[in-house]
Amino acid sequence: MKRSDIKVLVITGDGINCEEETALAFREHGVVARIIHIYDLIHTPSLLEEAHIFAMPGGFSFGDEIGSGQILALKLKYSLGSELKKFIDSGKLIIGICNGFQALVRLGLLPKPFTTREMTLTHNRQGHFINRWVDLSVPNSKCVWTKKIVNQTIALPIRHGEGKIVFAGDLKTQAITYEILINNQQIALTYVDDVNGSYQRIAGVCDPSGRIFGLMPHPEAAISEWLNPSGAKKSDAVGIGASFFESGIEYCENNF
Repeated sequence: MKRSDIKVLVITGDGINCEEETALAFREHGVVARIIHIYDLIHTPSLLEEAHIFAMPGGFSFGDEIGSGQILALKLKYSLGSELKKFIDSGKLIIGICNGFQALVRLGLLPKPFTTREMTLTHNRQGHFINRWVDLSVPNSKCVWTKKIVNQTIALPIRHGEGKIVFAGDLKTQAITYEILINNQQIALTYVDDVNGSYQRIAGVCDPSGRIFGLMPHPEAAISEWLNPSGAKKSDAVGIGASFFESGIEYCENNF
């Protein structure tokens, strides 16, 4: 598939506030990225079928009432559940960033689609919102979104109050769940330091296929080096965040 034929659907509405940056991050790589309000998508579900990538940006959807990403997840589940399953079964890609990641988890699409929920995101260990750049490790994983930066240490911004990943069950059950993710190569991103109390410093995970990816850091806010406080102040210097979007788009080029 030609890059110019790849279609990305970026949702917005009701507290989502990173849709413009997310759409720009895709458009910078020559694809068509369309921002669609969640209610327009619910009323016209064929918009999802036409897309190759479904992007759920960061923000505070529905004010994070009853839990971050919870109401957004419920709306998608009960209004577009069958369409999302068809989208996933057809081999297309999904990325959820920050609040979008929280919604993917609460939808039951991560760490494994359409199974009992084993993971959630809760309040940071510090009990308050964190807004800063952090160092991250990119392990070898099945994630198609990180293929260009595997085994690198990178820096991205985080902006969240509920980014602490926890697993269900007692300590033994949690350890087993983590081992399964490790063995399946589903841990796609980890913090170098213990930033928020997340289990084993996990910052991002993918599903077993590698096509559904959720992460708490914001790659769309790091597509140019001049956005990085310690980066090169050149407007034409590409930032490390661009690699995530390039990897996803390249997958579409080779598989559709």
